[in-house]
Amino acid sequence: MSHAENAAALAVSWRRSSYSDSGSNCVELAVLAPDTTAIRDSKNPFGPALLLSRLPTTGFVTALRDGRLGTTR
Repeated sequence: MSHAENAAALAVSWRRSSYSDSGSNCVELAVLAPDTTAIRDSKNPFGPALLLSRLPTTGFVTALRDGRLGTTR
């Protein structure tokens, strides 16, 4: 696992879930290579991005979908 200091500097196309509302409280994903995904906070597009290989990304998205990750507020 690694990160990029400025997610906006990555030459990629960021995507949001179709379940996201029009607000800015969501994460965005971008494919960097066939085996690497970048994840960033949509509220901070110039902030850091987490870079994960495909396997951890799949596990993360599955855990979100299944409601296995708690929320903090």
